[in-house]
Amino acid sequence: MSDTAASLQRKITSAEDLQSVVRTMKALAASSIGQYEQSVRALGDYYRTVQLGLSVCFRSSGSAELMPRERGSAVAGAIVFGSDQGLVGQFNEVVAGYAVKALTALPGGAEVWAVGERVHGRLADAGLPLAGLFPVPNSVKAITPLVGRILVESTARRGRGEVTELHLIYNRPTPDTAYTPVSQRLLPLDERWRRGLAERPWPTGNLPEVMGSATTALRALIREYLFVSLFRACAESLASENASRLAAMQRADKNIDDLLEDLHGTFHRLRQSGIDEELFDVISGFEALSGEA
Repeated sequence: MSDTAASLQRKITSAEDLQSVVRTMKALAASSIGQYEQSVRALGDYYRTVQLGLSVCFRSSGSAELMPRERGSAVAGAIVFGSDQGLVGQFNEVVAGYAVKALTALPGGAEVWAVGERVHGRLADAGLPLAGLFPVPNSVKAITPLVGRILVESTARRGRGEVTELHLIYNRPTPDTAYTPVSQRLLPLDERWRRGLAERPWPTGNLPEVMGSATTALRALIREYLFVSLFRACAESLASENASRLAAMQRADKNIDDLLEDLHGTFHRLRQSGIDEELFDVISGFEALSGEA
């Protein structure tokens, strides 16, 4: 069925309205990327400060005894960061596929906490045992409450002996591709990790000392280390999500531009065809009148 001028005009109007929405989402995604990337950069200085503090504690004698010991049979838990909303391209598929490969390779597999309904559904479809679901933060300020909930849940599980390892799996922003999936074993804090921090060079010639109780200082710094690691993973995942959404909206914007170009071309051809038909009718009528005269 051929389009009429009225139907084409309706399609053009609908496409222009959709393009307006797409461009608004592009602007929001671009703004959000900057917000989360800035938070990651700001967190970097604090993260280095926490590492330096841990380095000082681990230089002290006897600090190794304060480290949690690894158990013989490890029960793994994992936090997988995804999205609650769509229009993010292959963002959830990529991180879910990476999580499935990484976690099924662990001895005994792992229980999973999903951050985001979309990735939760994909992990469930893959058959991974799911321990819980957390909503995705919608701003930088909302990351802190989420991290607090994750720490409370994971600490309770570790206290009951249900989980002895904790892994983070999320998409990290990259300059070449919008993001790439990565994993980090957050717990337990093993001897290799302790030794690496203890051997970390101090930035100045004056080595500091721990004031007060070394045990209290070390425990406080470890809590901050866990908090910062989770906060950074969440912020990088959110930056990657918005980068993926921005790329998807850019593709949609280009496709709508191409569609509008085709619709406008068809509309103008149809309009010109109607004008030509009217002109032919006028000419035919004139010639018929001239012949009768």
